Amino acid sequence: MRVLVTGGSGYIGSHAVVALMEAGHQVVVLDNLENSAGTVVSRIERITGQAPDFIEGDLRDADALEKVFANASFDAVMHFAGLKAVGESVSRPLAYYETNVGGTVRLCQAMERAGVRRLIFSSSATVYGDPARVPIDEDAATGGVTNPYGRSKHMVEQILFDLGRADPRWSIGILRYFNPVGAHESALIGESPRGIPNNLVPYIAQVANGEREQLNVFGDDYPTWDGTGVRDYIHVVDLVAGHLRALEFLEAQPGSHVWNLGRGEGYSVLEMVRAFEEASGRPVPYRVTDRRPGDIAECWADPSKAERELGWRAERDLATMMRDTWRWQHNQRIG
Repeated sequence: MRVLVTGGSGYIGSHAVVALMEAGHQVVVLDNLENSAGTVVSRIERITGQAPDFIEGDLRDADALEKVFANASFDAVMHFAGLKAVGESVSRPLAYYETNVGGTVRLCQAMERAGVRRLIFSSSATVYGDPARVPIDEDAATGGVTNPYGRSKHMVEQILFDLGRADPRWSIGILRYFNPVGAHESALIGESPRGIPNNLVPYIAQVANGEREQLNVFGDDYPTWDGTGVRDYIHVVDLVAGHLRALEFLEAQPGSHVWNLGRGEGYSVLEMVRAFEEASGRPVPYRVTDRRPGDIAECWADPSKAERELGWRAERDLATMMRDTWRWQHNQRIG
């Protein structure tokens, strides 16, 4: 297939590009480089032996999207582009709605005009809000979201469901991520946030690497086994393998489909700190601060539907996630 990957220079998108190319697909990357680096494409070439076609552009620019689809014929789109920080979304809600919702609408309009109707969408477990129970399956209620980031993902899901109902020619796979971590085993691509990291593991990695003084643990009074927030962490390489399985599924079974992508178990913040200390051999000092607006106590997946329908399950354990993260982070420090 020829696949357009939006946000293909970003953390998850770049790993998806590698997986697609290694599977023999032709890839075009569209990225505005707001949260990624131009060097990622050359690193992908070092891993795969060839560079994907790259277009610098923004989903909010309708004219640019028209040119992308006018200049190439695509079989499918994997859509990763967007803003993704829960805390930031609370302070910048309009930016999240404009980029995540508005950008996706423009993308779908351009796809429709070009006759491209196969889409894999990067959604999030935040659409479940504060869940009534864990583990969470795909039939759990959505929409009671606690932050603008999650609401933007939920809005896009509803738009895509409406689109699929209105036109059965569309084949849409909605993948609800839990918490992607880790890096490619080559240590050439990984999560590289600009400024202060918004996610736990990159922050831990920077503390262990001596780039930050200490980790802030946002609350130790949650109703969990050690009082800190509990999340389902999944290796990014496992995550993108789920995308390829979903793409194959849509080719055989058109329609709108939803799958959770997670390991199916939760780890607390303090468990993650200890696991990273073990992987890196470095201490991770931390201090407990107030809870962060928009956070919930615990969230982990029931991924059995993806295993049943896609033949997919996460294979890499927590120790592997932390070792690969450390190798990537330390590699950046030493150049």
